Amino acid sequence: MVRMRWCSEAISLSLSGTHTALLLTHVSSSFLNKTSVLFQFHNHNHNHNQPFFFKFKFNNSFSSSSSSISLTHHHLKPLAARRIQNSSSTEDENNFHDFVVVNFYHFVFINDPQQLVAKHLSFVESEGLDINGRIYLNEQGINAQYSGPSKDAMAYVNWIKEDSRFSDILIQISPSETGHTFPVLKLRYKPSLVQFEGGTSNLPLLDPSMRALPLAPSEWRERLEAINDAHSKDCPNRDYIILDVRNGYEWDIGHFRGARRPNVDCFRSTSFGLSQEEITASDPLSNVDKENTNILMYCTGGIRCDVYSTILRQHGFQNLYTLKGGVSNYIKNEGPAEWIGNLFVFDSRLSLPPPVNHPQAITEGGTTIPVSRDDKFAKCYICNAGVSELRHRNCANLDCNLLFLCCSECVKDLRGCCCLTCTSAPRLRPVLNGERRYKKWHVYRDMDLPGKNLYLIFKKQ
Repeated sequence: MVRMRWCSEAISLSLSGTHTALLLTHVSSSFLNKTSVLFQFHNHNHNHNQPFFFKFKFNNSFSSSSSSISLTHHHLKPLAARRIQNSSSTEDENNFHDFVVVNFYHFVFINDPQQLVAKHLSFVESEGLDINGRIYLNEQGINAQYSGPSKDAMAYVNWIKEDSRFSDILIQISPSETGHTFPVLKLRYKPSLVQFEGGTSNLPLLDPSMRALPLAPSEWRERLEAINDAHSKDCPNRDYIILDVRNGYEWDIGHFRGARRPNVDCFRSTSFGLSQEEITASDPLSNVDKENTNILMYCTGGIRCDVYSTILRQHGFQNLYTLKGGVSNYIKNEGPAEWIGNLFVFDSRLSLPPPVNHPQAITEGGTTIPVSRDDKFAKCYICNAGVSELRHRNCANLDCNLLFLCCSECVKDLRGCCCLTCTSAPRLRPVLNGERRYKKWHVYRDMDLPGKNLYLIFKKQ
């Protein structure tokens, strides 16, 4: 067990049990203002007295009555430690404003994914990379979403591209103004690169002919403009269907014009085109001519479309097309043309307006395409009023935690809860305003939350 006594100038540590006594010999005096800091230790129980390094990441939690620090650490090898230690203080201060989020995936056969996971972990640790997120590998390839300082994030990208199996990966990068968008790094083997009912190991993901044909963003835009122009002239093109392969709540804050809201709350339960009945109201592919209808599929980054297109191919759908790189790649290249609203993302940012990925879109003629401000489609889940802030929030009731879209009036009236019932729940967190998100329960356990003591009494019974 490590006990820490700290102030603004120094930290002292004492170790119990059989751990070796350590002497802290290097601490930055301004560490309390940082999200991480490098410590240099000496082990005086060893003759060589060789210094070694740990990089600590702080999660500060302060209240009027108490202060606490929770931390995680990474043991750094001397080379990586020196690289961090020698960085200038100005660079350290600016690093927080140079965070990025990196997304990529690739289907390729990997003979020994467990060994490859170990290799990736070794690289991240040896280089002391400050990256957090989800990086999954298995026999079918890799799927990665992570955040970090630009230097660290790109170091991993450049290293992975040295592997010929991943040399042609489409890398997507977007800025993060609030530092890390993921709490920890999960780099591990996972049987399915995406969650889907029954898993994906039995799907022909490694066969390009079984996946949908990818369309470049420019070609996708041309097709959408033609389809939507025909619809606006009351001449719907029944040979095309724009299929949103995301969740309904993602559609609620942004989507392509002409795409129906998917009646799905989790991708793993998606079943478009799989119904045995001839007509299903909630299924846009119900009663569709599988041989002649062109299905244009899109999702955030592309992987869900690639996975689901193999399922549709197995069920007889012939003309399947996907948006290469998904919506994020489209907005980067084409701007918000044919897109309405924001883009939902599965990290702490939750919602990205098009300018985040594409500050301004310029046509070939030099005309600037304005960002879509048509948010009249977005409705409060509680009162059905229009929502101007295209960003979901979690219910303040910890035991509900529902992700929902809410107007400012309902946030105030229901104290951040999704319904009247949740307002009387035993574990209510404080109402969050703006773009803040709730943290894990342990962050709130020492706070005087309404009903907490009553909850703990019932929990013990």
